[in-house]
Amino acid sequence: MIVTATALPEVLVLEPRVFTDERGYFFESWNSRAFADAGIPAHFVQDNHSRSRRNVVRGLHYQIEHAQGKLVRVVSGEVFDVAVDLRRSSPHFGRAVGVVLSAENQKMMWVPPGFAHGFLTLSDTADFLYKTTDYWFREHERTLLWNDPVLGIDWPLVGAPILVPKDAGGTPFAAADCYA
Repeated sequence: MIVTATALPEVLVLEPRVFTDERGYFFESWNSRAFADAGIPAHFVQDNHSRSRRNVVRGLHYQIEHAQGKLVRVVSGEVFDVAVDLRRSSPHFGRAVGVVLSAENQKMMWVPPGFAHGFLTLSDTADFLYKTTDYWFREHERTLLWNDPVLGIDWPLVGAPILVPKDAGGTPFAAADCYA
């Protein structure tokens, strides 16, 4: 597995070793020992699967209590995946990073606890899978405004975004609940 730090060093892009032959391909999308060796000693408690159509923006979501680490990947289609550092103690506080994840490039991204997370669907549809290190708690969920100019996220959006009300009405970064 190739592990590459992003502009936010704790957010990692993971490229698994893919074995291909005439039948197709095989790779390990999770191996506790290999991920611990790569600096991700995560214990996952929940797997999630979403399908979205082109121009859907989901996020930027986080939980102010029960912060979740997320291992994310795309099994069909393509997304622009984003993480925002919400840890006040971090030298990268308030910075964002975006990476294209797709079924074709087979990359995964590790988003540690303390970060908001979201994505934009770039293909006609995308199936997005992610493991979390803690359970979802509605009362602790927060939504950061996805297009807050303070964050400077260069979303590769073509046309109008498709958003649910909670994502369209996210909290601006300046007023967001953050971590210590």
